Amino acid sequence: METASGQNASREFVRAVPRLDGMVVSAVGYRTAAERPGLHRGVPSPYLTLIFSLDGPVVGGATPEQAGGADACRTDIVLGGLHQSPAYVVRPEHEAGIQLAVHPLAARALFGVPAAELGGDLITSGAEVMGRSATEVRERLCGQGGWEERFAALSGYLRRCAASDDGGSVRPEVAEAWAWLARHRGAGTIGGLSRHVALSERRLTALFRAETGVTPKQAARLMRFQRARTAIVRSVAAGAAPDLAGVAADCGYYDHSHLVRDFRQYTGTSPTGWVAEECRNIQAGSHGGGEE
Repeated sequence: METASGQNASREFVRAVPRLDGMVVSAVGYRTAAERPGLHRGVPSPYLTLIFSLDGPVVGGATPEQAGGADACRTDIVLGGLHQSPAYVVRPEHEAGIQLAVHPLAARALFGVPAAELGGDLITSGAEVMGRSATEVRERLCGQGGWEERFAALSGYLRRCAASDDGGSVRPEVAEAWAWLARHRGAGTIGGLSRHVALSERRLTALFRAETGVTPKQAARLMRFQRARTAIVRSVAAGAAPDLAGVAADCGYYDHSHLVRDFRQYTGTSPTGWVAEECRNIQAGSHGGGEE
């Protein structure tokens, strides 16, 4: 387990190493206090988002206006699918919770549905999908005093979900397609992928979208963007200005402008704008260097 705090003791981020056979990619516990209220951008990634709030509901929406309005989504457990645009989340004066990045092909095992069924809303009530057991484990997490206890309880709960295994199985062609994209870090061609899994591009796209909610091309872009964002986070955490042109080249972008295009789509702002917004969180350890 790794703990990181910012200069202000009211910002705490604790990272745990998931031990769930690759189903969970990262786990972060967070607690902040005395914050200036505002909006946080929930950035798309090639992973599903699962949040158990320990201090009031998570409030957000697809736009800043929705997040701050009467029709905002309010839920104590967030379960988000793969998306192509940011979610806007209200940042209250104080908050606490645990956020997990879940492999999309683990959705059937952990949640009983394919990841494609989680992509309708940017912020989905996890209790509606996962049932009463999720609400009960959240109540247990709220009553525990330490992060290690909370991570252990949550891991145990997810292992029990996986053991029940009532969500059906992922088609092997889709599982191999995802693995191939991950090995190529989102830089492989869709033609090469379809030949690798011995399916036409059209058939592969249909099966892949039905399972994950995105096309192979969209998944590749998310992987590329995740890798670029990770590189930028590491530079900022080390106290250096990120070399965006170098990041673009290293991460398989055609040029710097294509990296900027993806940042604007996925974050709603430029790379420098996103870094300016997130610099304090990065330095405090909330991004943890990113996941790959």
